[in-house]
Amino acid sequence: MKKLAIGVDIGGINTAFGLVDENGDLYAESVISTKKYPSVDDYPAYVEDLCQAMHALADSLSFEYELTGIGIGAPNANYHKGTVENPANPNPDESRRVFPLADDIRNCFGGVKVLVTNDANAATIGEMIYGNAKGMRDFIMITLGTGLGSGFVANGEMIYGHDGFAGEFGHVIVERDGREERFTIPFEQLVDFRRSKGYEEMLMLRT
Repeated sequence: MKKLAIGVDIGGINTAFGLVDENGDLYAESVISTKKYPSVDDYPAYVEDLCQAMHALADSLSFEYELTGIGIGAPNANYHKGTVENPANPNPDESRRVFPLADDIRNCFGGVKVLVTNDANAATIGEMIYGNAKGMRDFIMITLGTGLGSGFVANGEMIYGHDGFAGEFGHVIVERDGREERFTIPFEQLVDFRRSKGYEEMLMLRT
């Protein structure tokens, strides 16, 4: 029996998903709106909409197959925990800003294995297995979409870090003295850090 998996890409505007095999061949695809659910309070409705759309896609094929798993790329996703943490959606209650996405999707698919990772990391893995980075063991990938993302691969392995958020360029200075973003580190602070003992210790750990 053919083995297929569902790949999901959660973007800031749309959520795209498709049924693929181990060779990367696409058998069916669909999309729902992410922008339709702007608040963290919309999360349950978003999950319900996504599950219904994914089930409809899974039932659309004319042949029998085994669904081996679901892989999800999402902004601020923690691979270790299967959660989406502190998304950009505004909500003053920080305790409500961690979402168990892997568990929620797993429950609506009868316990099928579900893995969640940062969307840029998912794109990096895709390039490493099927794309332009095939055969490379050390590289960095930059993704430009609704936001800016990045993925780091060293010695053929994805770099996640102890908290699942390593290798993120995120808010970095592009133009000195340019427009300030909410989480941008001022240039002077970067200079001060490079002169600090902490920076020297970090360099020693890398050698």
